[in-house]
Amino acid sequence: MGTPLGNREDLSPRAARILSEADLIACEDTRTSQRILQPLGISKPTTAYHEHNEQRQAIALADAVQQGRKVALITDAGMPAISDPGFRVVRECRRRGLTVVPIPGPTAAMTALAASGLPSDGFLFLGFLPAKTAARKKTFEQYRAFPFTLLFYESTYRIEAFVDDLIETLGPDRTICIGRELTKMHESFLVGRAGEVKERLAKGSTKGEFVVIIAKEGYFLES
Repeated sequence: MGTPLGNREDLSPRAARILSEADLIACEDTRTSQRILQPLGISKPTTAYHEHNEQRQAIALADAVQQGRKVALITDAGMPAISDPGFRVVRECRRRGLTVVPIPGPTAAMTALAASGLPSDGFLFLGFLPAKTAARKKTFEQYRAFPFTLLFYESTYRIEAFVDDLIETLGPDRTICIGRELTKMHESFLVGRAGEVKERLAKGSTKGEFVVIIAKEGYFLES
C-alpha cells in the first residue's frame, strides 16, 4: 500500500479505509507509521517488517494471510517493494497462491520524473547506487549510451559525491534533474546541465532525500 512521501493529504481514501479494516499492519518502522495511523484514529496491531528481518517476517506474514487475516503492508514513505521492503512477502504470497491487492500511492521516482521536464517516454529505475565511487562510475559508464532516461535515489550523505562522479563520467553538459524532499515543505528541483546544477546544489541545502534523473545523451532543455 502506498503511503505519502511527506504530505499526509496524499494518502488516498481507499488506503485509509484498508488500514482501518486490517487485522494487522506490517510497517517498515512502527513508530514512523504511527504518524500516519494516529491522525486517522486507527489503532490496529502493528509489526515491524524491514530489511533486517524481511526474510523471516515474509514467512510469518504469509502465514497470517493464509490463516485468513487481513494484512496491510506499508513503508515509511512511498510504495512497498520499490527500493523498500516488500518484495519477499509478496513473492511468498504468490508462491502460495494467496491474494495480493495493490493499493496505489506515491512513488518518489515517478513524482520527480513527472515534474522534471526530462523525457518520460522510456526510462530505467536503478534505485540506490553502491556507496563507493568506483562502483558508481562503473554504473554511469555502463549506461552512458542508454537511449532513455535514468532514475536514481540518493541520500543526503552522498548526493554531492554522486553528482561529482556523474560529471566526471558523463560530462558537465549532461542534462539532469535533482528533486529534493518531494511533497514536503522544502521541496526543490534543480534542472539543467550537470555542471550548472552542481553549482546550484552547492549553494543550497543538501539535507533530505533525493531523486536524480539523467536524460539520455544529447538531450537538452533548450532543444
